[in-house]
Amino acid sequence: MQVSSLNEVKIYSLSSGRSLPEWLSDRKKRALQKKDVDIRRRIELIQDFEMPTVSTKIKVSRDGQYIMAVGTYKPRIRCFDTYQLSQKFERCLDSEVVTFEILSDDYSKIVFLQCGRFVEFHSQHGHYYRTRIPKFGRDFSYHYPSCDLYFVGASSEVYRLNLEQGRFLNSLQTEAAESNVCDINPVHFLFALGTAEGKVECWDPRTRTRVGLLDCALSSVTADTEIEGLPSISALKFDGALNMAVGTSTGQVLLYDLRSSNPLIVKDHHYGLPIKSVQFQPQLDLILSADSRIIKMWNKDTGKIFSSVEPEHDINDVCLYPNSGMLMTANEAPKMNIYYIPVLGPAPKWCSFLDNLTEELEENPESTVYDDYKFVTRKDLENLGLAHLIGSSLLRAYMHGFFMDIRLYHKAKMMANPFAYEEYRREKIRQKIEETRAQRVQLKKLPKVNKELALKLIEEETEEQQATRKRKQKNLPSLLKDDRFKVMFENPDFQVDEQSEEFRLLNPLVSKISEKRKRKLKILEELEAQEQEEEEEAEGKASDAESSESSDDDKGWVEEVRKQRKLLHQEEKVKRKEKFKEDQETVLKPQFFEIKEGEEFRSFKASAKKQKLMKKTLGDRLKLEEKLGTLNVSDITVGSKQATFKLKKSEQQRKQQEAEKQHRQERKNLRRSASHLRSKRGRGRLFC
Repeated sequence: MQVSSLNEVKIYSLSSGRSLPEWLSDRKKRALQKKDVDIRRRIELIQDFEMPTVSTKIKVSRDGQYIMAVGTYKPRIRCFDTYQLSQKFERCLDSEVVTFEILSDDYSKIVFLQCGRFVEFHSQHGHYYRTRIPKFGRDFSYHYPSCDLYFVGASSEVYRLNLEQGRFLNSLQTEAAESNVCDINPVHFLFALGTAEGKVECWDPRTRTRVGLLDCALSSVTADTEIEGLPSISALKFDGALNMAVGTSTGQVLLYDLRSSNPLIVKDHHYGLPIKSVQFQPQLDLILSADSRIIKMWNKDTGKIFSSVEPEHDINDVCLYPNSGMLMTANEAPKMNIYYIPVLGPAPKWCSFLDNLTEELEENPESTVYDDYKFVTRKDLENLGLAHLIGSSLLRAYMHGFFMDIRLYHKAKMMANPFAYEEYRREKIRQKIEETRAQRVQLKKLPKVNKELALKLIEEETEEQQATRKRKQKNLPSLLKDDRFKVMFENPDFQVDEQSEEFRLLNPLVSKISEKRKRKLKILEELEAQEQEEEEEAEGKASDAESSESSDDDKGWVEEVRKQRKLLHQEEKVKRKEKFKEDQETVLKPQFFEIKEGEEFRSFKASAKKQKLMKKTLGDRLKLEEKLGTLNVSDITVGSKQATFKLKKSEQQRKQQEAEKQHRQERKNLRRSASHLRSKRGRGRLFC
C-alpha cells in the first residue's frame, strides 16, 4: 500500500500494494510472494478490479452494493459486488461506450450511450433493447419525474426519449452548434447543458423552454489565466438546489450560484487540460475536480487547495463513493485505482477494516517503491568496481542507469569503502558538537569554505547597514543567512580558486585587498584557538587591525592588471617549455591512415595545397579556375554574367573512360575483320 501526504492529508492507494518492477517474470513474482511476507500481505480490496486494456467510465449504484465500470478492448461492462469483494458479471458490447447511467438502485436497469449513435438498454438478465439517435451522442441524463432521457451531442437539438411510452418526443432546439455535457438538478430538476461555444443553457422540462444562459467562456478568462483557444464546456455538476460547478476544456473550474450570472470562484488547474470530472464533497465543503493528469480537492468557499492526487496514468473518470472517504478512478491503464482518504470520511461498511489498518500504518510507517532494488548509474558502478557486470543478469537496464539487488549493492559498497560507517559516524559527531557550540555566545565566526568571500560580504553588509540608517531604509537580506546559498559556504566543491586565470583577470586588485582580510582572518583564527583552549564563553571583540590604506586609483588598477597579465604570460611560457621537453622526450610511433575507396594518394603536398586553396576567397578561387580552363565567365544581356564550369574527373573516372574507349576500338576492329572475311567468301563463290 502506497501512502502519500500533501498538506498533512494522508492518501492511501489501495490498488497498488508493495511495488514490484514490471520487468520481473511471473515465475519470479510468485517466488517473491512465497518468500516475502509483505508482498503476500498486499491489499487486494476487490478481486480482479481491472479492465483488459483501458477503463473509461466508473459508477456506483445508489444502494452502494455494486460498482460498474466500462472499458476496452473489447468493449465491455464489468459489475463488481462489494459484499462479495469480487466480480459479479461481465458483458461484452458491440461498440465502445461513451457514457452510461444506472437507472435503478441496483444493476437491474442500465442505459448505455455508444459510439455508433446506439442507445442500448440492459436489464438484470442482460441485453434488453437497442435503438439509435439521429446524431452522434456525447452525454445524456435521466429525468425521473417524466421518465425522459435527454441526449446531447453533435447537433443543436436535444433528443428526448420517453421510456414509459417507448418513443421519441419533440426535441429541444438550442442556440448551440454542438453540446458536450448535460446534467439535471436533483432538487428542482432543472436541465442544464454545456455547449462547445463555452455557454451553459438551462431549460425547464415542464414547459420545455430555456430559462437561463451563462457565458462561462468569458468568465473563465481572468488576468492570471493563459488560454490558446475558445474554452468549451467539458464537465457539469449540480450541488443542491442553487450551486453548479462547470469545467472548461482549458482547465478552469467555475462555481456558480444559479441566482447570479457571475461565478463565485474560478479555479485554474494550470495544466491546460480539459476537466474530465467534477464532484462535490458536502461534509467538508470540498470540490473534487479532475483532468487527465491530477485530481485536485479544494474548498468551494475560498478556493484553497486541500489536497491532490496525481496517479501514474492518465485519468478518464472519477467516482466518489457516497458518504465515505473512498475515491475510484478509471485510467488509461488496465488497473483501476482505489484511494482511501480518512479525512474525507470513514471507510465504507463493506471494507470497514481499512480504518484499523490505516491507524496501524500511521503508527508504523513503511517504505514503498522498489524496496529490494537499488537504482545506480554507470558512474556508481565504476566507483563500486562493478562495471564488468553490465550486460549480465545481475543488472537490469532502466532509463539512464540500472537496477540491482540491494543486498549486492550493500556488499559491494562495504568492500569498496570499508570505513564508510566510521567516517559517517565521525561526521555526525562533529555536526552534533557544532550544534551544541552554536547555542553558546560566540565570536563572529566565519565558515570553513570561502572565508574571504564571507568576510567581504560581512563588510559590505555593515557598510550597507550604516548607509541605510542614515537614509532610513530597510535592510536587504544577507547571502550568509539565505538558505539558497548555504551550500556555497559548507561544501568544499564551491571553494573559489583564486589562482585561476579568470579570477585573477577579473579581480586584479585582489592581492592588495585580500591582505587586509587575511590579517582579519588571522586575528579571528587566533581568537577561536584561544576560545577552544579555555573552553569558556567569550564575548566578541572588535578588530583593531583596520588598515589606513585608501582605495587605489585608476592608475594603480591598470598597473595591477598589467602585472597580472605579465605573470600569466610567464606561466604560459613555462608551461610551453615543459610541454616542449615532454614532446622531445617522447618517441613518435608511425601512424597508418586508411585511404577511402576510389581515391588515389599522391602526396601530402597535394592535400596541403588543397587546404591552402580552401582558405582563399571565392573570387580568388574563381580566377584560378578561369586560368586553368575549368571555368568560363561570359557577359550576357541586361548586365548579367554567365559562368560555365567543367568538372574535374577523378583518376578512377579517367581510367574507366580509357577502358571504355579501348573496348569500343576493339569492337570496331572485330567488325571490320568480320566484314572483310565475308567479302572474300563471296568472291570465291563467284569464281566457282
